[in-house]
Amino acid sequence: MNLPLFLARRIYKDKGDKYKVSRPAIRIATIGVAIGLAVMVVTVSVVLGFKHTIRDKVVGFGSHIQVENFLALQSTDPYPICVDDSLMRVLRSTDGVKHVERFALTQGILKTDSDFLGMTFKGVGPEYDFTFIRQNLVAGDIPEFSDQSSHYKLLVSQMTADKLKLAVGDKVYAYFISNNDVRARRFTVSGIYQTNLTLFDQSLCFTDLYTAVRLNNWLDGQCTGAEITVADFGRLEETAANVVERVNRTPDKYGDILTSQTIDEAYPQIFSWLDLLDINVWIILALMVCVAGFTMISGLLIIILERTQMIGTLKALGARNSTVRHTFLWFAAFIIGRGLLFGNIIGIGIVLLQEYTGVVSLDPTSYYVSTAPMELNVPFIVLLNVATLLISLFVLIAPSYLISHIHPAKSMRYE
Repeated sequence: MNLPLFLARRIYKDKGDKYKVSRPAIRIATIGVAIGLAVMVVTVSVVLGFKHTIRDKVVGFGSHIQVENFLALQSTDPYPICVDDSLMRVLRSTDGVKHVERFALTQGILKTDSDFLGMTFKGVGPEYDFTFIRQNLVAGDIPEFSDQSSHYKLLVSQMTADKLKLAVGDKVYAYFISNNDVRARRFTVSGIYQTNLTLFDQSLCFTDLYTAVRLNNWLDGQCTGAEITVADFGRLEETAANVVERVNRTPDKYGDILTSQTIDEAYPQIFSWLDLLDINVWIILALMVCVAGFTMISGLLIIILERTQMIGTLKALGARNSTVRHTFLWFAAFIIGRGLLFGNIIGIGIVLLQEYTGVVSLDPTSYYVSTAPMELNVPFIVLLNVATLLISLFVLIAPSYLISHIHPAKSMRYE
């Protein structure tokens, strides 16, 4: 029989009027642990949801890895590579690669009767994965883009449509300037999407791969590059290393040197900003653990002082200091456990409420999302519970040594 555990249970279940002072202390300690854990659960869920939402938006526009011309990374001028069937087979057979698609970029100006806007036209072929754009489509539909002919269909963002006052089915002229030559093309708006990621929404539209290649006067098979989606984002660096080994520093059939970069390298400012959020999380976690620890320390000291007579009696009956200390540590564990239970209910409840109702809204122009994103990560929540329990018990070890200073004879006269 575990005597400290048995005594701790009896003390915890004792609700007699004799010990009125410790009851508020126990409640305060329980509330402190509950609030601390709830804040930690909500904080981690918000940060994970925000980071992954923004990351998925950036990846939706640029994939995980891009294979391009080496000169294109050193200059703002467009330098093509030849993405023929041979290169596509090499990329698709690379370990960790899930999907490969071609793309071609060209610069132009969209003009209406009342306004104009400089845009990047992204030409894509039939193999392009529009899952992300389809999830954010607000009007119209996604046309079948071709690499064999020009259909002059256009997919624009809601931001672009608002600035140029465009709607689905509208005709709009685009002008392309190259080597002092101006070419005009008439496009039809087939669909409108909205991702709230200003970096792309304000300047990017989609059209046929064939159209973009011909506007750039590139040779057969040439395009800006290939976009690669990996099977596991957690193994992005490993897959990128496999692509580097098989593709980088090799020439295509026109002699252009190939190179590759990950999405982190292509948009370092965004991912560096997202990494800074981790610092905020650690600060909040540390503060909440401190709150829980201090409330537990104060509660334990009050309980020990109130139970001085009981401690003296146990010592008089032959109980060692370690036995009595373990009794009160078990008692503290019960309080922490109760606080963790309520903290999980409150924290997970808030996360689920936001996830399914979106009650907390945000300004998409500043935060790139219209509602606060939440991601309920069970392993992280379990880790938070275990860490809070262990750290709270650890900080109670030193205060529990107060028991060793209580003398049995003196404690009998303590009131």
